[in-house]
Amino acid sequence: MLVQFDQLSETARVWVYQSNRALTEHEAEEISKELEKFTQQWKRHGEDLKASFQIKYNHFIILSVDESYNPVSGCSIDASTHLIKQIEQKYQIELLNKMKTAFRSGEHINVVTLNDFKQFASEQKVNPKTIVFNNMIGTKKELESSWEIEGEKSWHSRFFN
Repeated sequence: MLVQFDQLSETARVWVYQSNRALTEHEAEEISKELEKFTQQWKRHGEDLKASFQIKYNHFIILSVDESYNPVSGCSIDASTHLIKQIEQKYQIELLNKMKTAFRSGEHINVVTLNDFKQFASEQKVNPKTIVFNNMIGTKKELESSWEIEGEKSWHSRFFN
């Protein structure tokens, strides 16, 4: 069952899928329709899941489930991963590549390999105050407080030694 994202509890489980490139407005609209259809009928062993999604900055697909209503199962997570893989193929984007990281340069979002990020840190093209996207978060509360964060306050801090 699809609900508004702001209606989910702060303990709702969150998955962040980062695109290797910015989506066009048209792609974002089409993907939103696919995510809306999916979340409306997303189930766990025949039971509705209280779910929502967001597309942020045309770079991130965020899926969320309020597990206080019904917890997700392995099969329901597999269904969402299958959808993400379909979106990857249809729009020729990478969403499951965990070897890339994103950071801000002003309003621009950059997506680079971890090796490139490490090199940027050594060259001081990024620094501990650079805003990074910590896609390792797991709850809506963390999304709101720890997703867009200074590099020194995230797992990225290891690159600033």
